[in-house]
Amino acid sequence: MENVISVKGLEKSFKQQKVLKGVNFEVKKGSIFALLGSNGAGKTTTVNILTTLMQADGGSASICGYDVEQYPNRVRECISLTGQYAAVDEKLTGRENLRIIGALRHLPNKKQRADELLEIFRLTDAADKLVTNYSGGMRRRLDIAMSMAGDSPVLFLDEPTTGLDPQNRLAMWEIVKSLADSGTTILLTTQYLDEAEHLADQVAILHEGVIIADGTLDELKERLPQGMIELQFSSETELNKARALLDTYSTRQGEGDHVLDVRTKGGAEQFADVLNRLNAGNVELLKFAPKTPTLEDAFLTLIGEKEEETDHEL
Repeated sequence: MENVISVKGLEKSFKQQKVLKGVNFEVKKGSIFALLGSNGAGKTTTVNILTTLMQADGGSASICGYDVEQYPNRVRECISLTGQYAAVDEKLTGRENLRIIGALRHLPNKKQRADELLEIFRLTDAADKLVTNYSGGMRRRLDIAMSMAGDSPVLFLDEPTTGLDPQNRLAMWEIVKSLADSGTTILLTTQYLDEAEHLADQVAILHEGVIIADGTLDELKERLPQGMIELQFSSETELNKARALLDTYSTRQGEGDHVLDVRTKGGAEQFADVLNRLNAGNVELLKFAPKTPTLEDAFLTLIGEKEEETDHEL
């Protein structure tokens, strides 16, 4: 498949702070690409440059074959953007919001397109209600529907589910998946690792202005040590005892009550060593099991390795 989005050596600074330090990635047609990173990593800055809202200081980027800086109008014709906050008119109904966007985009069938989007985004029953009476999830769905009014081939979603409850997040995930299935290319920024794991075909991790990892979920997970062990204890006291006994291993708090994840090299010798240390310390252990790596494991491990490299350089 052709690359619809291509980013090479992108750089951007604000005063003395360098936010992007040579960002590189490519997005294939019809795929969902997740750009991950902590707050301040440069995700929104990257999106703003790609959507022509901001100029880069260096590097290049192209959308649908058009250079973002040289042909901004052409780029705008093939993209839609949904920012972090819903940009809807609360004094209008959902249907009116969509028809106005259709008129602004000079759609010949703006009424029909509005009705289609109301159905796709599950807003038909609320179509003629004022948006001021919409829930947060409904406003977010309307916001994305408005961005799709022109049927753009490329959609940028900048943290689309921030602030949504679990039910509305799941509903949004289904919509995003269906858009990709229909051929829309989606670049998604998110802080929610489970969201990226559920949606993305390709993931890039942006850390301190550079892409430190880029690949499919399986490719990122393959870069992890295969010897993760999940331990669960009867109390926080027992967990702390275990952490002290396993001080030569890399550990972190796991998911659930009194759970500790231990990173080993995966050999039977180290598995046995972990058990022997806990038994020798009379630690009350409820669960001992190998753990399948998740995207969160990959994210935390890769960022941790990058920070260790930086510390050694200093």
